[in-house]
Amino acid sequence: MTFGEKIKEARLAKNLSQTELAKMTGISERSLYTYEQLGIIPRTNNVKKLAAALDVTAAYLMDDSEADTQSHIDEELFIASARAKHGYKGAKEAQDILMRTKALFAGGDLDEDSKEIFFRALMETYLDSKADASAKFTPKKYRKHRTEAVK
Repeated sequence: MTFGEKIKEARLAKNLSQTELAKMTGISERSLYTYEQLGIIPRTNNVKKLAAALDVTAAYLMDDSEADTQSHIDEELFIASARAKHGYKGAKEAQDILMRTKALFAGGDLDEDSKEIFFRALMETYLDSKADASAKFTPKKYRKHRTEAVK
């Protein structure tokens, strides 16, 4: 999949128009169009802006050999969500869970749709469990501060 195709797919996965992505990144709509439709590769600074806005890595965008883009985007969004809600440690835990679960299914008999359903359920359960644990075990004096920081 090309750079432009990855940008477009990641943008659509986040339900963003080119106009919205342009506002988020400071990159002109015309430039975004050329990246997506003509396959023009932008400067490194713009690749980093796009990766940050789309919650994917710059390496993912630049790697032409990446095949399973939707699951990769979903994993990147999951890890980014865990990082935003639970910090670096939450993101590392989320990444570890994904790696261990992939190893569990390596060479298995499950079809790709079943694996996708499992991974989505796992991601949702993890984020919900972390939020519940945070609400339950965070001392009251820090709860208000935490909720304000998240907003």
